Amino acid sequence: MEISLLVLLFIPYLIIKYYLTDHETKAEKDLKRFEEGVSLVKNGNYEEAFAFFDQMVKANPKSAVAYALRGKCNLHDENYYSALYDFSQALSFDNTLADCYLDKGKAHMAVLEFKEAFREFDKAVWFFRNVNPDALRLRGMARLRMHQFVQSERDFQRAMELGDEDARVILSQAPFNHTFVVK
Repeated sequence: MEISLLVLLFIPYLIIKYYLTDHETKAEKDLKRFEEGVSLVKNGNYEEAFAFFDQMVKANPKSAVAYALRGKCNLHDENYYSALYDFSQALSFDNTLADCYLDKGKAHMAVLEFKEAFREFDKAVWFFRNVNPDALRLRGMARLRMHQFVQSERDFQRAMELGDEDARVILSQAPFNHTFVVK
């Protein structure tokens, strides 16, 4: 009798607690907090965005979003090693940022670190649930640089199925153009 009464009182407590609890992730909260800087990045004002996120990193040294967006500015300005540092810091605080893996892979590609780029693009593909054509195409490019032609072709085909025209162009070129005859 006492146990059933306790259970009956505990269920409403759980329901009320669920509705009163904030369900936003830290990254979602940070994106709202840094809305000014996010709009600067979206509008292509990378110099101002860098200054904004540099301040945010100093004020919020454990913000994955601040590091990721400062890294995006560094990537745009071709400061690849600074970008890699920022992306690594961001992912150390929140390892679920799919865009951060994508950008980190781009930085690795820019400094000709293809295995590392592949690893980052592979994580991006996984976090995007295999439906982001950019992640698939870029993973295919990294594989192509590592001479993994069959796997690379599969990535390009999947990206093409998702509507990526760049993947279509790459597939039409060698080594994927199967019009030649092997003897």
